[in-house]
Amino acid sequence: MKQEFQAVALLDHVKYPSDVRKLSREELHQLVEEVRNRHVDVVSEIGGHFGASLGVAELTVALHYVFETPKDKLVWDVGHQAYIHKILTGRNDRLPTIRQKDGLAPFLRRDESEYDAFGAGHAATSISAALGIAVGRDLRGGDEKVVGIIGDGALTCGLAYEALNNAGGTDRDFIVVLNDNEMSIAPNVGAMSKYLTSVITNPVYNRVRREVKDLLQKVPTSLGDVVDMAGRLEESVKHLIVPGLIFEELGFRYIGPVDGHDLDKLVDTFSGVRRMRGPILVHVLTKKGKGYTLAEENPFRWHAASPFDKITGRGKKQGGGLPRYQGVFGKGLKELGEQDPRIAVITAAMPDGTSTEIFAEAFPDRFFDVGIAEGHGVTFSAGLATQGIRPIVAIYSTFLQRGYDSIVHDVALQKLPVVFCMDRAGVAGEDGPTHHGTFDINYMLGIPHMTVTAPKDGAELLALVRAGLEHDEGPFSVRWPRDSVPEEVPPLAEIPGVEYGSWEVLREGHGIAILGVGSMVQEAMTAASALVGKGLYPTVVNCRFLKPYDRDVLEKILESHPVLLTVEEGGVVNGFGAYLGQEIGRIAPERSVRMECMGIPDDFVEHGARKGLLRDLELDAEGIVARVEAIAAETGLASSARVSA
Repeated sequence: MKQEFQAVALLDHVKYPSDVRKLSREELHQLVEEVRNRHVDVVSEIGGHFGASLGVAELTVALHYVFETPKDKLVWDVGHQAYIHKILTGRNDRLPTIRQKDGLAPFLRRDESEYDAFGAGHAATSISAALGIAVGRDLRGGDEKVVGIIGDGALTCGLAYEALNNAGGTDRDFIVVLNDNEMSIAPNVGAMSKYLTSVITNPVYNRVRREVKDLLQKVPTSLGDVVDMAGRLEESVKHLIVPGLIFEELGFRYIGPVDGHDLDKLVDTFSGVRRMRGPILVHVLTKKGKGYTLAEENPFRWHAASPFDKITGRGKKQGGGLPRYQGVFGKGLKELGEQDPRIAVITAAMPDGTSTEIFAEAFPDRFFDVGIAEGHGVTFSAGLATQGIRPIVAIYSTFLQRGYDSIVHDVALQKLPVVFCMDRAGVAGEDGPTHHGTFDINYMLGIPHMTVTAPKDGAELLALVRAGLEHDEGPFSVRWPRDSVPEEVPPLAEIPGVEYGSWEVLREGHGIAILGVGSMVQEAMTAASALVGKGLYPTVVNCRFLKPYDRDVLEKILESHPVLLTVEEGGVVNGFGAYLGQEIGRIAPERSVRMECMGIPDDFVEHGARKGLLRDLELDAEGIVARVEAIAAETGLASSARVSA
């Protein structure tokens, strides 16, 4: 017998999925509205990912109602769509802490809840992970159900097809839910999206299926040849119009499409599917942003949101101030495109996040969104480069990791002039360890023929991108942080060029040289000013080229500075400091130099506000001051500096 709750405030009583399973169908509908409203209330106050979770409110409730979680495993893809999952799995009270330091993780984490069967941050991992969990279950003799929920555009990613191909070749008891909302962050691209959409929206679809079925039922069973012909006709029609055919051919039993906002239909469907065996794919149609009109009308804009007024949709944060690096890049990209018709721009489902949509609007024939397919995007760019095109690949640092093999073998090995522009390099803030770009310096430095650069400000960003386009001897990479530029950026035509491989000495001093990389240059300059008051006069160098480095400047610094301190917003293990230390040992083995490296330690950085995380990592002016003072005290530089002064 179902436990009856009062008609108001079900979330006061529903803490876990076991409580959901005690509800009546009528109460389930009320619960959907309450969790949807809770999601809007929280994100409007603190910001966060928005539209995807709204779109799966009914789906999430239905899954937890039908399946016996946490025994049965729900493996969510990406995590954008999992806020309501968190509400229903004991984390509702803490939801206002999501994406904040020491609060709930922005995505899914196994160490946060037993209901998070697998961690999720990057797209298209759910089918592979769920298959692994299902095989593990069978190897240990378990009987729980395993459900992988893939959506938010993840079917544009090749990893999903690798998993489908592998899973469909078995008779494994395994369920995939395709949450088809026609969106990733931007609208989906590619043949699969067109295939599903065209069939679903075709009014002929249901009529033809019905007529073929009627034909087969009317044929006398004794007329074997006619039956066989009709069967072949049905199979031929299926090849033309049945949306699940591709999944059927991959070995899955296809169920759907199912209206993802019809809660009763979802519950009935999953109740039936739960009793089935073998690989099953349930195709669910949802609308991203469902239940919040503004998000329904513009799911692209409302994928994620800063705090906003939930009635008007207007942002609560004041505008103005200096532009963000990505905006400077987007505007400069358009200017470069006007100057050079050979330039083509490639991104991976992130035209807005990389600001490449500015170039796309101006030059649609030279802009290519490849979807969540970073490896393909890189190799596609390599192919372009062989034809005299100058490709610019604009992908977040953390996502470009997925295309690493393509960078190595398809671009660098062939010395192709592809420019890699990496946004969100370093600490990305509230999105946490799956989105911090902490490894690109390390992984780019290790690739032969790769030029590795990092600008100190917005003007230098554009100068380096332009230098990359002028460089013909292999690939060229530029990285920048998720931050505002430190000062106004002039038009591209007024920005002077940078000499290839050159450093810039910004402040002459003695004793210790601070070698800053990218975003850390400004912090080093601020620290140097503060250190003067403490009797220390460090030299500050803008190491805008990490590879090749400026050997002339480095050798001059080595002549007069017994201590070098590198500061980078990247992994300290095998980072720029480590690379430079090795080079110093090679080119100046006779020098007695103390080498210190500041950077992100050998660990994953948690989520939180970017500024606060950098402070905790001591990668700010105060942290640099403290490190220089400690070095000076240990080496006697402080006393010698006073004598020199």
